[in-house]
Amino acid sequence: MAEIVELPRPALHEQVASRLRSLVVEGRIAPGAKLNERELCAQLQVSRTPLREAIKLLSAEGLVDLLPNRGAVAARLEAADVVATFEVLAALEGLSGELAAQRITEAGLREIHALHYEMLACFARRNLAGYYQLNARIHGAINAAAGNPVLATTYRSVNARAQPMRFHTNHDERKWARAVAEHGQMLEALAARDAAGLRDLLVAHLHSKRDTVLELMQQGLFYPQAAPA
Repeated sequence: MAEIVELPRPALHEQVASRLRSLVVEGRIAPGAKLNERELCAQLQVSRTPLREAIKLLSAEGLVDLLPNRGAVAARLEAADVVATFEVLAALEGLSGELAAQRITEAGLREIHALHYEMLACFARRNLAGYYQLNARIHGAINAAAGNPVLATTYRSVNARAQPMRFHTNHDERKWARAVAEHGQMLEALAARDAAGLRDLLVAHLHSKRDTVLELMQQGLFYPQAAPA
């Protein structure tokens, strides 16, 4: 009889961090809003200890700011922060694509294709949350296929702070459809092992995201109206 190996479960605070991260990324906790520990404990059905550990994790990712005498608030970025973040992120994703096109395995390529088709199904249903999760997994898979652990660590750190911005760029139907088309082009370049082409596509894709965020900010549409903390 084969031995049953029990896989380790994520620590409770990591599970809480994942759920809290979704609330911040999707704007259900508005940028600039205070994280009310009592309400979040009731909503997530956890005690304050794992919640506070989760908040520390999100603070390290740049999604939450810990302010003296105010506690934790959802991060609210200025235009300069957006430009700086996407400047670095575009370079990291471009390098990821360049290396992935050279190093990805056939199994890795099939997995990204499968994720892409799942993402298309979410787009067809206009399931933004599901679409975003699969989109993030695709970008993460390309980064992983680059086979560079230093690049992977740096990418995760910078990309974490950009998650809310990336999520909200797809509220515009036309721009969402354009992003889907761009993903199709990325897959074609990856399958063709076109390193330079995939790098350029990813850089342009991130620049487009940046411009959309800045446009929404200028129109006063990026941040929902939040009550003062």
